[in-house]
Amino acid sequence: MTPKQIDLNNISEEQLLSTRIMDLPIAIEGTWLEECVNQLYAELDAKGLVFHPECYLADEWLTPEGEVAIGIPFYLAHPALIKLERRMMLEAEGEGKLWCMQLLRHEAGHAFSYAYNLHKQRQWQKVFGSSKEEYGNTYKFKPYSKSYVRHLDGFYAQYHPDEDFVETFAVWLTPDADWQKKYQGWKALDKLKFVDGLMSSIKGVKPLKPKGKKLWHQKNLTITLEKYYKKRYRHEEEEFPDFHDVQLDKIFTALTDEEWWAFKKDRRKNKAGFRQTHFPWMQEMLTAEELIRAHSKNILNSIDRCTGERKYIISDLLKNIALRARQLHMIVSQPKEVALMQLSVYVTSLTMNYIHTGLLRGTRKRT
Repeated sequence: MTPKQIDLNNISEEQLLSTRIMDLPIAIEGTWLEECVNQLYAELDAKGLVFHPECYLADEWLTPEGEVAIGIPFYLAHPALIKLERRMMLEAEGEGKLWCMQLLRHEAGHAFSYAYNLHKQRQWQKVFGSSKEEYGNTYKFKPYSKSYVRHLDGFYAQYHPDEDFVETFAVWLTPDADWQKKYQGWKALDKLKFVDGLMSSIKGVKPLKPKGKKLWHQKNLTITLEKYYKKRYRHEEEEFPDFHDVQLDKIFTALTDEEWWAFKKDRRKNKAGFRQTHFPWMQEMLTAEELIRAHSKNILNSIDRCTGERKYIISDLLKNIALRARQLHMIVSQPKEVALMQLSVYVTSLTMNYIHTGLLRGTRKRT
């Protein structure tokens, strides 16, 4: 189908997935995204800033390095695409005006930095650090640090000096943020005051670079939606519930819905029917979730002593594994001592990978 023939209001998911992104009949104009972009410009005007970063539809949220245009994910331009994004990736980043405005203010910070070369100023570097610092595949953060503002989820200001600045800029730009009061007593307040002064110095000043390249523009993306989501899934697999499935299946046994009902019924009535029929060697009627939660504290303390990793990281990992084991209706069908040993080895390996690479399964390669 050609773009003119595609009706996003009446298209099957199969047809949609086979469509090239560049052929999608979408635009910012005339949608709720246009209202968000106009609000961003109004907020900049209210601060006396004359630069309005141009916005366009791209493959993700981005402001290309050195460029001054803001890319907004194409899927936000139509309800059918938002629905598909949610189904494929569990959420649609930037959906809803509140979230969208948070991300627009963040990206605007990048655009301003490049448009006025703010990141090259000595005082900027003294406050935030070197913009030349390498971006890692991921980052570690201190959740209780008061040296950074809190704007986007995940303590994103702690990722990189550039992100520290743009997150501070976003808080400063947000109407009614009352940052002077909210961050009173925080070291982050000094950064906010610095940004306030920095922005005052460019009020009414035209940018050194008013326009930039619109990289990864939606109209240039020849990939189909199906291939697009396959690539994203591989890149972001750690965020999905089935990340642990292969290893959990080696440690525990997953039951069908029917088997799970029979297992729970026999256990309630203290019968051995299910065990005798399915797993006669099973020591006791124990779910994988129960085993994990009962021994989480010991596993956590042991791994913490061996690796030195922060306890909340290991704790969250164990909670996610327990939740996934419950979703899969998993039981302990081998001696629990063996299952605990295998579980501990698995969690330790994930923790060590995280310590050395910032990822649970080692270095992530961008494809």
